[in-house]
Amino acid sequence: MDRFRAVARTGGFRFSAAWLAFGFLLVLLSQTLPHDYGFLELGWLFTLSVYDLVLAMLGLSVALAFAETVAAAAAIPVMFALVLLPIMIFFDEVFFLIRETVLGYNLFLVAPLAVMVTGLALWLPGRWRDRAAVLAAAIVAFSLSLFVGLDDLGVGVADFASGTLFCSLWLVTAPGLVLRQFRGGWLTIPSRIIGSWLVVIAIVVGVSLYVPPKRIAPPPPQPSTDTSIRLDDGTVIDVPDPTDEEQ
Repeated sequence: MDRFRAVARTGGFRFSAAWLAFGFLLVLLSQTLPHDYGFLELGWLFTLSVYDLVLAMLGLSVALAFAETVAAAAAIPVMFALVLLPIMIFFDEVFFLIRETVLGYNLFLVAPLAVMVTGLALWLPGRWRDRAAVLAAAIVAFSLSLFVGLDDLGVGVADFASGTLFCSLWLVTAPGLVLRQFRGGWLTIPSRIIGSWLVVIAIVVGVSLYVPPKRIAPPPPQPSTDTSIRLDDGTVIDVPDPTDEEQ
């Protein structure tokens, strides 16, 4: 508690806590106040709906909190923005190039791969973790850009893409900046637990994409027992039952 009180008095903690509260406040106001949704707001909310990538971005935030240097911590959101922003701006051109490669036939594997790499990065020690986190940030940003670009609202709408960028950077930085104020050895076990969860989630999502859903065939149509037809004017015409004629 003494350490918490000391850290809580610092400007770094106040800024981090305010940045974290800012995102929650926006979502709270968005969901409680009746209003017309704008594309900027929809972009923010859309990002929160991509659950597996949200977990991956929170994993990147833990890696940011655990980074050994300020430069290593800053490299994670910087790499994330450097990959996400250009692809969203030039999505049509980039996606055309992607379709011409082998990756174009396996885009469904990008999101599970991003989650898995993020989880594995949290298991690595020291500088290896920092480097793996930067790589994971690039893959997560690439995967998120595909979700935004292929969404009907995301193509060509600058406000929607901007909302996505702001929300994703908030997810990557806000929790990690708060945790970084208390950085220490106690983070090792929680970070590895989170990393294990991410790996398991990536495996489950990846396998579910390969296993086709079980489809239940609809029941066969039953023969109609109605022997009359009602016209629009209310007239009822009796139709003879074919089975009666056979008998």
